[in-house]
Amino acid sequence: MERKPFVIEAIMLAIYGELLMPARPVEYIIPLTTIYELEEFLHSPQEIMRDPDEEKQVREVVGYMIKYFQDPFKRKKMEKSLVAPWSTITFPYSERVSLTVMRTDDNAMWGEIFDPVETELLLAAMKAEAPLLTDQVELEDRMLEFMVPVQFYDIDDFEFAVEQGISPDDWLV
Repeated sequence: MERKPFVIEAIMLAIYGELLMPARPVEYIIPLTTIYELEEFLHSPQEIMRDPDEEKQVREVVGYMIKYFQDPFKRKKMEKSLVAPWSTITFPYSERVSLTVMRTDDNAMWGEIFDPVETELLLAAMKAEAPLLTDQVELEDRMLEFMVPVQFYDIDDFEFAVEQGISPDDWLV
């Protein structure tokens, strides 16, 4: 069965651990800069989650993800492979999940409408021709308002996206 691709920030995989246990095979395309952000999240005094138990669990997963990507083998592969914009490298994570790291570059295409990470997520989705997974309603609203040509799913709709989804042909009706 072919893996269904989604563009996502690395932190979203830590916050929504269920994304790492999908019902069907998926490929997460992760902009490289969002992997670097994991250290900032881990050491930030600002809370990620409201519930203290969830906060602890998410920080543990963030720590695990940092170790995963800092593994000498993976780090060396990324350093060699991710030299040019839009270059990628894929690592198997589990039987149903693969993680593709993409080197993206914020080109200020949308000025101040989207921040640099949002811009990189949108550009990665456009380049990979894959939907964006997010939990940021404000981002979703701005994408619709400015008619950004990127399909997206709210993380709450992940199961639908994996099981059925909406193809670009469905939009043409």
